[in-house]
Amino acid sequence: MFCTLNTHKVDMEKLLGGQIGLEDFIFAHTKGQRKEVEVLKSEEALGLTITDNGAGYAFIKRIKEGSVIDRIPVIGVGDMIEAIDGRSLVGARHFEVAKLLKELPKGRPFALRLTEPRKAFDMISQRASGGRGGGTQLGTGRGTLRLRARGPATVEEQPSAFEERAIAKVDDLLESYMGIRDTELAATMVELGRDARDPDALAQALDSQLGDFAFPDEFVFDVWGAIGDAKVGRC
Repeated sequence: MFCTLNTHKVDMEKLLGGQIGLEDFIFAHTKGQRKEVEVLKSEEALGLTITDNGAGYAFIKRIKEGSVIDRIPVIGVGDMIEAIDGRSLVGARHFEVAKLLKELPKGRPFALRLTEPRKAFDMISQRASGGRGGGTQLGTGRGTLRLRARGPATVEEQPSAFEERAIAKVDDLLESYMGIRDTELAATMVELGRDARDPDALAQALDSQLGDFAFPDEFVFDVWGAIGDAKVGRC
């Protein structure tokens, strides 16, 4: 279903993306129980943050406390979203799933087909937590292996302090506006926007590379501001 870095737990904050530290450990999570759930969309926002593994499967990354989904205990973080109202979502990106959920009419029920990750044994622990010789620290490599959809994988230096701040800010904006978190997408947007003179220049750069997202103007303006704040060290 998906892989996590340096933890066997279903921790979607540790989801494997396009970059791997040279000393990271990868844990694979396989399919567990399938479940069909009927959800009443009683509010406009369901309280979900969606992510995907880049291979055609979308997952629940976060559930907002007190939200519509939070009140359904059978739905959990890490669940794979297979279908909505019988429509298969295998092959869909996270932003497509988030858009579809957002467009569902308020006040009407809909059906979710989910598959939860198989539960790991609690006695499995990270190698850094024990063992002889003081243990091995995980994820301390200075280099990063970057995986690309097209072209070979490359080893790159870690992001600069500016890039880390900017990527985190843009990733937060993606969640706020679109209900997704995607550090690779955020990194691409920062790369495109770091030299943009104004929001219009950023909009043109985004349209040239990421036009399928159709980002709204207010989102682009906030992204430009976030990158500018990161440049001067504002949190």
